[in-house]
Amino acid sequence: MKRTFLTVIALVALAFNTQAQKNPMVGGAAMYADKDIVDNAVNSKDHTTLVAAVKAAGLVETLKSAGPFTVFAPTNEAFSKLPAGTVETVLKPENKALLTKILTYHVVAGKMTSKEIAKAIKAGNGKAELTTVSGGKLWAWMEGSKLVLKDEKGGMATVTIANVHQKNGVIHVINSVLMPN
Repeated sequence: MKRTFLTVIALVALAFNTQAQKNPMVGGAAMYADKDIVDNAVNSKDHTTLVAAVKAAGLVETLKSAGPFTVFAPTNEAFSKLPAGTVETVLKPENKALLTKILTYHVVAGKMTSKEIAKAIKAGNGKAELTTVSGGKLWAWMEGSKLVLKDEKGGMATVTIANVHQKNGVIHVINSVLMPN
């Protein structure tokens, strides 16, 4: 009887753990693998600035499409690291082209999980070059157990939550905004 009870407890714990891995929490909300990038992002309290920017740039329909996409998603805190007034300036309608370039610089075509990125890093002898949807380049490497990205201006971001699976790709949450040339 005691063994059966322990087995049931272990199975319940495994089921919850599997569910948590399938639907990780980001910004206080579960990210569901059967929803698209936009439908998940709008529920994350840590990504309200990113969602507002995606809407202002007119990229909602693109990021709701089949993809697949790999999105390096900066948090609100990442946007707050930018110089004062930067976010407000790029959100203005007259700066839509610049905003679109910045946002699409955070997207790579295809679904690259951390495992695929690690393979690319290994193939590149410790550094991978990724081509973004905007046509720019990002460089990725590992520092210990952390995945680090470098942008064209020399800025760096660290992946804080990896492999948030979506029905049209994967999101990797990052702690800084990446900037194209």
